[in-house]
Amino acid sequence: MLLVRTARSKALDEILSYTYPRLHTGSCWYISFYAFDPARGEMRRKRIKINSVGTAAQKRRYATQVCNRLSTQLESGWNPWVEAEADNCYKLFEDALSHYRRHITKLLNDGVHRQTTHHCYMSFAGMLEKWNTRKTPIRYVYQFDRTFCVRFLDYVYLERKSSPSTRNNALAFLRSFSTFLVQHLYLKDRPTAGLQNLRKAVVQKQRTGIAPEDMKRLHDWLQANNRPFLLVCYFLHYLLIRPREIAKLRLADISVAKQTVYIDASISKNKKSANVTIPVQILELMIDLGYFSAPSSFYIFSEGFRPGAEYCSERDYRDYWKNVVAPALHFPIEYKFYSLKDSGITAMLRAGLDALSVKEQARHSSLQITDAYTPREVKKANPALRNYRGDL
Repeated sequence: MLLVRTARSKALDEILSYTYPRLHTGSCWYISFYAFDPARGEMRRKRIKINSVGTAAQKRRYATQVCNRLSTQLESGWNPWVEAEADNCYKLFEDALSHYRRHITKLLNDGVHRQTTHHCYMSFAGMLEKWNTRKTPIRYVYQFDRTFCVRFLDYVYLERKSSPSTRNNALAFLRSFSTFLVQHLYLKDRPTAGLQNLRKAVVQKQRTGIAPEDMKRLHDWLQANNRPFLLVCYFLHYLLIRPREIAKLRLADISVAKQTVYIDASISKNKKSANVTIPVQILELMIDLGYFSAPSSFYIFSEGFRPGAEYCSERDYRDYWKNVVAPALHFPIEYKFYSLKDSGITAMLRAGLDALSVKEQARHSSLQITDAYTPREVKKANPALRNYRGDL
């Protein structure tokens, strides 16, 4: 008789399929319901804890919304055991975003993310959070879906009138956030799947090399008005060191005897240590400005682009270029601070320096990258092949 009752019980469970969710209060607040688990052949209880959701009134409102959604899903045939739902999908969206911020900050501290990546993602996280309060806000993680992502991208690109590049960066952030939500069991699938960047043909860098006559005007103006910033420009133009790396260099990294500056892997973009050659004119300017009188532990470019104990971001270089230098010299918008590096590589190749030496100075990963900067008029036939004759 026991076997007969068990068989009947299992058959009844399969027919019933589920029970409606309800709220349980007390020391632990949670929502529970039963659903038939085909793998076990019996009804199985599902619990969703909601202790972290504010006050008792807020918990009840939250529970009502969740129970209604779950009831609709169960009635439509959804089964939590057949199609596993992410465990944390009913968590508050703001809590998940805070968790994400802590996660990417740890990635930065562990050297997995670069400072620029971290700054970009944190900025978009703040923008997303603020935008979510302006529109019809979402409160729970399960509401972070494809529609929400598309609306945010439209806000960035259309309402804020941002560039295609900024819109693509916003999508990169959403992809990072979506991946985080999936990996940490907030969501089952990434809402950004299928969303595309704007075509690269549309996203063109508004940056060109600086003409030689404008380089001369730049030198003369900085020589008269801001010699420390002229030195910063030298580091970018002659040493081909990236602005973020320049900001982290210390006086101890410079060897006057060897005429080199050491770029440690910890500050290098490619995570590789290297020595870069310093032309004499740069050392002479540093000596003339009294840079080597400061302690060797000082950053080379701190406040006012002079040696100091305080780290100053590379944003100071771009801001000074954009707000002071470019207006003073009436430079076109295509002349960016980083154009100094592009122009430096091109000038070296035009002056006859071999591509390998330029590659090593620029710390390019391949000669192909260096060759992309070579002007057409500089490219010549290989002398060794001019009179070559093979066996054919």
